[in-house]
Amino acid sequence: MPGVFALALFWFLYFCALGVFYPYLTLYLHENAGLDGTQVGIVLAVLPLVGIVAQPLWGNLADRTGARRGILIVVTACAAAGYAVLGQAHGFGALVAATALLAVFASAVVPLALSVTFAALRSAHGFGRIRVWGTIGYLVTVAVFPWFLHRVAPVGHGANEPGLAVMFPVTAVLAGAAALIGAWLPRGGAVALRAARGRWRALLAEPAVVRLLLVSLAGHLFLQGPQGMFAILIRAHGGDIGTIGRMWVMMLLLEIPLVSLSGAGLTRLGARALLTIGVLAGGVRWTACALTDHVGVIYAVQLLHGVVVAGLLLGGPLYLELVVPPNLRSTAQSLLGMLGVGVGGIVSNVAAGWLLEHAGPDAPFLAGGLGALVLGCAVAFILPAPAQAKPQMNTDDHR
Repeated sequence: MPGVFALALFWFLYFCALGVFYPYLTLYLHENAGLDGTQVGIVLAVLPLVGIVAQPLWGNLADRTGARRGILIVVTACAAAGYAVLGQAHGFGALVAATALLAVFASAVVPLALSVTFAALRSAHGFGRIRVWGTIGYLVTVAVFPWFLHRVAPVGHGANEPGLAVMFPVTAVLAGAAALIGAWLPRGGAVALRAARGRWRALLAEPAVVRLLLVSLAGHLFLQGPQGMFAILIRAHGGDIGTIGRMWVMMLLLEIPLVSLSGAGLTRLGARALLTIGVLAGGVRWTACALTDHVGVIYAVQLLHGVVVAGLLLGGPLYLELVVPPNLRSTAQSLLGMLGVGVGGIVSNVAAGWLLEHAGPDAPFLAGGLGALVLGCAVAFILPAPAQAKPQMNTDDHR
């Protein structure tokens, strides 16, 4: 199996798993597991909390050993087992513990997959054509899973979903399939580059990297919590699980072409502009969701999700790829995930859960949307152009 095809298939299968897991997790925790808003926020925060420790450890191990492909296979396979274990947890304490176990491995999968993909392609410009298969996989399962669920278990009273726990074994099988594909991922060349012990400290001495980490932290702080609470917002507006699935289809319709063309966007606009546009789009999206009761408007603004992904979630890694040495890319991508999805996600999920419980379902979206609008206007003033940062990083790397 050619390496590039295997990369695309890995992204497809693993994001098929995420398309079953993430859109419906908060609904399961709130309705099936019976957790209140604050408890839901705490469970969601456990994933990034554990990722703060796990991501840089896995990333540094990958850079020190050069075994990026092998480590990616291990964490993906263990994540698959973690999804299965989470489905067997009952009660708040057990759910927190099982989520923590899952996060040890699952939090590292995407940063390591990014580093392997960038290394295999040897250029950021072809990245979008591989990464887009992840979005396609997410779209397939988020659209098909409600249909599958209703054939496994009928809809309960009040449109509840008593069989929603089936999401966990389905997610585990798909993630396990991605781990099996790992055997065909590229293994030599830039994928196997090694970094000297302690070399990762050079990343924290580079102002462009530190500023990007802060922008990512703030972006996820404003945008991640509302994303996690999205299913509860739709339920509050009278939607069912089918509505949630259709909303996700709307999110992904624009994401597919934008992710596919992210390399072209990098060439035309630059990584800093991609970040600015992504954060501003997230601000508009969540502010609109908070200020309207019209489901049609909520449907329409979900198209901006694709802009957020191409801007913030891909613009950040693309910017990083332009300013860090190749043998530190796993550590760098893991640090980005740690600060953004990790620290930003912890605060965002807990705050969103608290706002949900004390101020209503619209409050997390209004707070996050307005904060993102302010941040988006400041990105260009915070981040230097990548071309200004690259020479210093190259000099440091060759001392």
